[in-house]
Amino acid sequence: MQPLPIGIQTFRKLREGGYLYIDKTQNIYNLVQHPSGTYFLSRPRRFGKSLLLSTLEEIFLGNKELFKGLWIENADFAWKKHPVVRLDFSKQKAKDTEALIRFIISELNTIAQKYNVHLEEKDYYSQFQELISKLSVQEKVVILIDEYDKPIIDHLENTEKAVEMREVMKGFFTVLKGNDAHIRFLLLTGVSKFSKAGVFSHLNHLEDLTLDNKYSDLLGITQEELTDCFSDYLDEFSKLAKLNRDALLSKIRHWYNGYCFSKYGTPVYNPFSTLLLFSKNDFQYHWFETGTPSFLIKQIIKQNYDIITIPMQVDELAFSSYEVDDLQLTPLLLQTGYLTIKDYNDEFMTYTLDYPNFEVKQAFLNYILKKLETNQVSNTHIFKLIKAFKENDLENAFDYLREIFANIDYDIQIHQEKYYQTIFYLIFTLIGLKIKAEVKTNKGRIDAVIEDQSIYLFEFKLNGTKEEALEQIKSKKYYERYLNQGKLIYLIGAEFKDKNLGEYIVEEWKG
Repeated sequence: MQPLPIGIQTFRKLREGGYLYIDKTQNIYNLVQHPSGTYFLSRPRRFGKSLLLSTLEEIFLGNKELFKGLWIENADFAWKKHPVVRLDFSKQKAKDTEALIRFIISELNTIAQKYNVHLEEKDYYSQFQELISKLSVQEKVVILIDEYDKPIIDHLENTEKAVEMREVMKGFFTVLKGNDAHIRFLLLTGVSKFSKAGVFSHLNHLEDLTLDNKYSDLLGITQEELTDCFSDYLDEFSKLAKLNRDALLSKIRHWYNGYCFSKYGTPVYNPFSTLLLFSKNDFQYHWFETGTPSFLIKQIIKQNYDIITIPMQVDELAFSSYEVDDLQLTPLLLQTGYLTIKDYNDEFMTYTLDYPNFEVKQAFLNYILKKLETNQVSNTHIFKLIKAFKENDLENAFDYLREIFANIDYDIQIHQEKYYQTIFYLIFTLIGLKIKAEVKTNKGRIDAVIEDQSIYLFEFKLNGTKEEALEQIKSKKYYERYLNQGKLIYLIGAEFKDKNLGEYIVEEWKG
């Protein structure tokens, strides 16, 4: 079996080392064949952006020997050698604008020395202009910029500093449009797409590939690529897990597939999680654990973001871009990979956004719950809670729930019914019961529904009584849609009191 390229982001190292490579060169050819392409591509972290840029670099350096056996080897591509300016902003750890400018100047001078060019200008943007101009004397320049947004994202918790970083990057990128005549190919990649009023205010000539149907599978692993390229690994894992191939593929799809980057795009697997899966032969939260989104969680709590509305329907303007001094969480969650496109409605021109897969949903919601508690919910608590509901033991179930709510940090509790409902939703989603929050009926919304061996309909009152909550269920006949299923239906009115679940009242309704 070819070795797995875990952590390898250099195309030359990957090819010379005989590592497994999923051939994306036909898609790449569609980009590079244009005589003067200028592009932008946003994808989540660890999705292969750096390897893509490294591949493009080798193509434009004319190193055809590295592509032996790949689709592009036999394509009608000239393999003309161009000077390449490649900047990787993931390498910088600038704490302020001065450090960021020093990093840029250092990188530009390193590239200049590589091509025996002397830079005379002192300003970082003037040096960039000078470098492009001098390199393009013989051939047009190829410019590849990786993680352009990292200097900004690193400081999103400090809006003032993030804006300062944005202005430095904005000044740097201003150079690109004025040098269009000197540029053979340009690609910027990053996690985020900031609004055109920000970093991209002078880059409106870039073609955005982020939601382009033709390039939806440029990064990531398709189902066909998984079964073809990892066939030997699937055989090995299948024997170890004692699952037939179809059952194993179904489980892998459930855990790691589901990312979609356009209206009609092909769903793809998270490449980082997939590689680690076959390396360890174990289902884990591989991608999530490499970068805990602490800032996102803080913003979700701070902005009282309603995760219960996921999956959600939005139009394209609602998630295509955002700005550092006006953070909108839906586009932020989409671009960072915690939400993805699941469907597109042509008639209403709306997208359905949802968690990509089991890995992301389970890990993300569990992380939120942990942040809302001072003590982690123990497996014993979870097991007891599941057992109580399966045995219709509501008294013990509510006792376990009260213990969980008692662990919530006093400082982050919000005196809103929605907040407690969110905690309730998180708990039951994570223990694997079927729960639907705010289920719509023709007469209103049910706060929460649990469907298992029995059906439980919950209505909560923060400023009201348990009797009023129960009466709301009955008067609006929330139970009607669950009749004729042959299951017991429990109508439960509950109070939130003293920052915890208070008293409740139960009425059994035989469906």
